Amino acid sequence: MERHGFYMKNRENKILELLIEENKAEVSLLSETLGVSQVTIRKDLDALESRGIIKREHGFALLCSADDLRGRIAYHYEEKREIARKAAGLVSDNSTIMIESGSCCALLADEVAATKKELTIITNSAFIADYIRGKSDFQIILLGGIYQPNSQVMVGPMIRQCVENFLVDLFFIGTDGYTQKAGFTNCDQMRAQAVRDMAGQASQVIVLTESNKFHKHGVVPLNLKDQIKTVITDALIPDTMKTELEGKGIRLII
Repeated sequence: MERHGFYMKNRENKILELLIEENKAEVSLLSETLGVSQVTIRKDLDALESRGIIKREHGFALLCSADDLRGRIAYHYEEKREIARKAAGLVSDNSTIMIESGSCCALLADEVAATKKELTIITNSAFIADYIRGKSDFQIILLGGIYQPNSQVMVGPMIRQCVENFLVDLFFIGTDGYTQKAGFTNCDQMRAQAVRDMAGQASQVIVLTESNKFHKHGVVPLNLKDQIKTVITDALIPDTMKTELEGKGIRLII
């Protein structure tokens, strides 16, 4: 059994995929799309609701929040866990790293907290701080700022003031998408600025992302330019994206 109990049945994953794409869906549509009875769909929805991932309305299901990390972690959990394991391989014992908010980043924090010794994690994510509480042999430093309740992340000018007290080798970030013109992107201006401020105190920025993010993009370019040194993703990344990233001198770990 995986840590935190996020093992998902394939059908539950498909339900989450539909909800993430459409925000909400009718029970009848889910039943028809997935080829099972409405009774079966309702049982799946009950299981997802009991974990705080979705909520129910009359005849509908919807995500608790598009920014809710519990739902995002559960979606494609195994792929994200594997990305986190590969990222953890870059982290040494007795080191200090920085981790931004995001589902892959939360799983990375969980992985390194469980497997590394005498580790310090600096983050702007209150979710991550809570997610890995109780683990031994690590210290977490939570950067201050304006609290965004849906994503449980700190943003705003205080992030820069806090993070200027630190210098790290590795800064791990997530992304909401990628374009050839703008590079990696985010869906929230304040979160994007927090990433930029934190990246300024790191030698290397490492992106953790599923390959499907290369088929979409957020509205705010991260504008990290040559600060991104490594991208860790899964094997379904398009060949065109592999060529483009490697052409920019970015190491790709699959």
